[in-house]
Amino acid sequence: MFDKAKLMAQAFKLKKALESEMTEIEDGGIVIKVSGDQKVKYLSINGEENKLLVEVINKAMKKSQETAAKKMQEMGGLEGLMQ
Repeated sequence: MFDKAKLMAQAFKLKKALESEMTEIEDGGIVIKVSGDQKVKYLSINGEENKLLVEVINKAMKKSQETAAKKMQEMGGLEGLMQ
């Protein structure tokens, strides 16, 4: 059996490591920075930062992740995949 406290500590450490990773793409006058935990941190179009668009994209990503988690849970979670 897994030691729950140890597993939680490892998960927290992984979360922090992912949050600190950053990917930046620039193409066609658009610059976007995304953290390793899949959150848009910065977006600019033709040199103008667009914080509202960042917020809306992150809300959509969160809703999508929640929907996927709910669907996985309905299908038996990870245990359901192993059968």
